[in-house]
Amino acid sequence: MTTKEKIVDEALTLFSINGFKATTVKAIADAVGIKDSSLYKHFSSKKEIFDTIVERMREKMAEMSVEIGLPDENDFLKAASKYANMSLEELQAFSRMIFLFYLKDDLISRFWRLANMEQYSDPEIYEIYRNIFMEESIAYQAKLFNEMIRQGSFSAHDPKAMAMNFYAPIFFLLSKYNGRSAEEKEALDILDRQVEEFYHLYRNKYNAS
Repeated sequence: MTTKEKIVDEALTLFSINGFKATTVKAIADAVGIKDSSLYKHFSSKKEIFDTIVERMREKMAEMSVEIGLPDENDFLKAASKYANMSLEELQAFSRMIFLFYLKDDLISRFWRLANMEQYSDPEIYEIYRNIFMEESIAYQAKLFNEMIRQGSFSAHDPKAMAMNFYAPIFFLLSKYNGRSAEEKEALDILDRQVEEFYHLYRNKYNAS
């Protein structure tokens, strides 16, 4: 790990424990084992470190999408066809992989704690968190479900309401079980039931597997 990578890693740990505003540049430098002046050779400010964390997080999410075979979010025709051909068991397994990534990934887990800590004291940080983990996710799923309705694999309902019905319980589970790895099985059991409920509620019975 390079010094720059260490700075980002230690900064995120401190941010997730003490909050962004309460964490000083000196504290970050001390955690890395360098002087303040050395840190400024890599980053011009604490805000630049935070921006790098967000960039790394988005990169990691993109890598995860490729690794587990998520369809390109710009190709809704292909994505809708992929999900339409999944059985309930396949959809549950796919949902588990995505859920476990967000639950267990160290970078995302720490950022999740930071954002929840800062939601009332630092609106800018919380807005980034809200956009990534709420607005963008709901918007993507609404477009996906709209295309699945058009293709006939889902029955006709409000796509945005469907997206909320699918994502809100998952978001709740991620919030509830963040940092509670011992209760992973419980979380997955609840997730399976949620996916099954959604599947049977919206799946077009004339096109079901």
